[in-house]
Amino acid sequence: MRIGRLIRDARQHRGWTQLQLADALATSQSAVNRIERGNQNISLEMIARIGEALDSEIVSLGYAGPMHLRVVGGRRLSGSIDVKTSKNACVALLCASLLNSGRTILRKVARIEEVYRILEVLASVGVRARWINEGSDLEIVPPARLELEAMDTDAARRTRSVIMFLGPLMHRTEQFQIPYAGGCDLGTRTVQPHMSALKHFGLDITATGGFYHARVDRGVSPSRPIVLTERGDTVTENALLAAARHDGVTVIRNASSNYMVQDLCFFLEQLGVRVEGVGTTTLTVHGVPFIERDVDYSPSEDPVEAMSLLAAAVVTSSELTICRVPVEFLEIELAVLEEMGLDHDRGREYAAANGRTRLVDLTVRPSKLVSPIDKIHPMPFPGLNIDNVPFFAAIAAAAQGSTLIHDWVYDNRAIYLTELTRLGASVKLLDPHRVLVEGPTRWRSAEMMCPPALRPAVVVLLAMMAAEGTSVLRNVYVINRGYEDLAERLNALGARIETFRDI
Repeated sequence: MRIGRLIRDARQHRGWTQLQLADALATSQSAVNRIERGNQNISLEMIARIGEALDSEIVSLGYAGPMHLRVVGGRRLSGSIDVKTSKNACVALLCASLLNSGRTILRKVARIEEVYRILEVLASVGVRARWINEGSDLEIVPPARLELEAMDTDAARRTRSVIMFLGPLMHRTEQFQIPYAGGCDLGTRTVQPHMSALKHFGLDITATGGFYHARVDRGVSPSRPIVLTERGDTVTENALLAAARHDGVTVIRNASSNYMVQDLCFFLEQLGVRVEGVGTTTLTVHGVPFIERDVDYSPSEDPVEAMSLLAAAVVTSSELTICRVPVEFLEIELAVLEEMGLDHDRGREYAAANGRTRLVDLTVRPSKLVSPIDKIHPMPFPGLNIDNVPFFAAIAAAAQGSTLIHDWVYDNRAIYLTELTRLGASVKLLDPHRVLVEGPTRWRSAEMMCPPALRPAVVVLLAMMAAEGTSVLRNVYVINRGYEDLAERLNALGARIETFRDI
């Protein structure tokens, strides 16, 4: 209550209403009201954010350093857990909202750092975004004119998703710039496929001084089908965003048909853009030159989070029911795990809130796993998902035998999987893309820094949950980029994970 009064006084001193503070924090007015009355738990991170928003050292209560996790391992999980909405779909839909001059409502948006960074960028250029319905949903209203010169470049550089601003912004102005994309440290990730796709719409990009400088030639239009030089998710999304407001029909070949691309296609249909071939590698987009609609859309659940939870059950030898699993995007993973000996049941299929994605409830039981006969390697959908490959390192470490994992997509990610050796696993690096995992593993506790890549970081956390004793994982910002309240949700299943900071 004392902290709440300090926040209230600082807000009133600045002359802000509760709604203004809520907008600055990307939360709801009711949440601010509860904080000020002392009726809501408040983290040190939130206190620091409030202090920054109100420019009040009284509220900040000192410097809030990086967040760490203290994990007491060796505990079995039990119960059931719902899969959250897709991180990658949510950030794509936030970028896609720039196509619309009307109001966009996105339901059950993931409350994660990656979303916060995009929201900070949107707010800096004049887009009004606020959490509604007790912070569950997000309302987005764009201005008549974007203030692109005021873009928050610091926030933009902390997310790779900002690259998806290229497609929608080319419809708003003929000249603009965005900073180089950031995100996970996964080696060289070229933007050349984006440039190759968008040049068909008249977008010319020069990369200098830490920025992509973009110019749009309105006289250029696709004269033939666009063939993407890589079947990438964000490349396909950028091409879709460019085609959505192109006055004509655009054919995109070698397109990704992954889960976030399908969600974007469903959202574009809500905007009045007809997309044929959803779920295939050839998309035909019937563009609409101007869009002004009030739309309400529910992104589907995240198959990679579902895989994370499945891996958590496997490495901790737990029985766990994972609800709202988008099964069509996990079918290859489940087929591989069945060959390895996974004991599990699938419920009947039902529709996600978007009416299109197929969901099931999945119950996983303790299993004696053996290594797969073939190597684990990713392929574009409907193959094994690129982001699910790291979880097989933890699963393979719990299985009997040798497993070869070939992560051919990213330059560094396989290297990060060798961090599991500090927790007792046998992970041998064969080259920058391949590791050999020997199991089963007798996990042991350790204190270590979080790998700078999202999925390997979560894999390390899962291994700590399996290890007897107390482990510490330091600086877990990268996990918060992609998972909402992961520690708290795992604790509700029987884990023992404590968040703390060095202050």
